[in-house]
Amino acid sequence: MQNASTKAEIDKLTHRIIGCCMKVHYTLGNGFQEVIYQRALAIEMTYEGLAFDREKEMSIFIEKNILAQEG
Repeated sequence: MQNASTKAEIDKLTHRIIGCCMKVHYTLGNGFQEVIYQRALAIEMTYEGLAFDREKEMSIFIEKNILAQEG
């Protein structure tokens, strides 16, 4: 279970991330390829000082069966 300070930190980080997403959406609007939004979000998150990994490799499972394995 999270304590109050941890929840507040998570909420603050979540707010910053969503803010970056909203800025990209408002700035670019609709109609671009996904890669354009990825690049724009990377710029905004970097500007905000948020650390991130782009297109992180992972395995995806359903009912204990692997659907995709990358990495």
